[in-house]
Amino acid sequence: MFSWKSSKSTDFSASAEETQKKDTAMINLTRPEKEKHIFTEEPSSASAAGDQEKPALKTKKEHAYKRHGKASQVHDQNTFLTNQDSHKNCEVKQSVSRSSSAMESHVDIEEDMYRDAEEIEREKVLPVCETGSSENKLSVASEMDILEYCQKEWRGNTPMAKCMKKGYEAVSQKFTSIRRVRGDNYCAVRATLFQALSQASELPEWLQSEELMLLPEKLLSKYDWIRQWQLRPKLGRKMGELSDEIKDCLMLLRKKWESMSEMKSPVERQAACDELFTNEEEEYSLYEAVKFLMLNTAIELYNDDKKGRKVPVFSWLLFARDSSSNPSQLMNNHLNQIGHTGGLEQVEMFLLAYALQYTIKVYRLYKYSTDEFITLYPNDPEQNWPVVTLITEDDRHYNIPVRMCEETSL
Repeated sequence: MFSWKSSKSTDFSASAEETQKKDTAMINLTRPEKEKHIFTEEPSSASAAGDQEKPALKTKKEHAYKRHGKASQVHDQNTFLTNQDSHKNCEVKQSVSRSSSAMESHVDIEEDMYRDAEEIEREKVLPVCETGSSENKLSVASEMDILEYCQKEWRGNTPMAKCMKKGYEAVSQKFTSIRRVRGDNYCAVRATLFQALSQASELPEWLQSEELMLLPEKLLSKYDWIRQWQLRPKLGRKMGELSDEIKDCLMLLRKKWESMSEMKSPVERQAACDELFTNEEEEYSLYEAVKFLMLNTAIELYNDDKKGRKVPVFSWLLFARDSSSNPSQLMNNHLNQIGHTGGLEQVEMFLLAYALQYTIKVYRLYKYSTDEFITLYPNDPEQNWPVVTLITEDDRHYNIPVRMCEETSL
């Protein structure tokens, strides 16, 4: 289904140049903290009042960075040490992986610093199966002036707040507005897919392929472990055969993408996209389709590497983790967790890009004034791949900048 730039290797062992690329990439690609299972809401009036009563206190986000930022700093130090001793790269990499896992476990059990205590307690008493039919929570909020949004979110004068303000100011030179994305651990997939559909001008070739609909049955017959795939339960009806359920998700993705691409007016397409992302059953079915495409892409990359074919550098990193040394582990420990206990890690942003054959351009605000402020996934994109642009403050939650003043393709 995917056309990789593959070439048969004359030697199955990695060359010195490839080994150096692996080491360099492993050093430079830092592993982000796992995204907690949260629903980010607009700050409540009670929260705003609290900020006025206690102006000396940092905002919730500044508290979060103070606590979570330490883990990131430790990881950056470890990767720096790895760079100093390339001969011990494997040992340091394993150590970093273990320490990262430990830090992530600690982060997962911490209270959510992005919400008020009242919001946290209120959600605890809600049934797990409640889907928001009574509240109708928006998956992608209405657009807001990007500088106003920054002032609202970052009111302090700490170094982190100053960095964010400068980052937002830089982004405002290219975009005038921002749309806040619901933060339920689907946000990276949600933001990317929303942007892709709202900008769709044609149906991608890989979505036109008839083989796409045969993919679930084909993979399930070849890899029995895929039966452990965790589909999001659908309210009001029983789940059918796994292959049929995934096929329905893929068919829906094709149908919606085709429908969006046939709309000539950007305003019409945007309105249709807004409506789609308030239909919870369809929305989450689209995410299941995207996740399955990510799994298929990972399987292809893994098999190509085993056969000695050329694969993107991120593929080495994807399967170098203790928790995803093969596609089965990737599915169980990562893809199955998306939208439940965790979001996308940075290396998985590359996988998402390859699965959709889109370049994902991300403004990483906490990296302002560094070479990583604007990051491309993949960093050597195909020239004919369309581009979607996201914005993040911490590599965990992604929002959507809109009203673009720049080209939409590289």
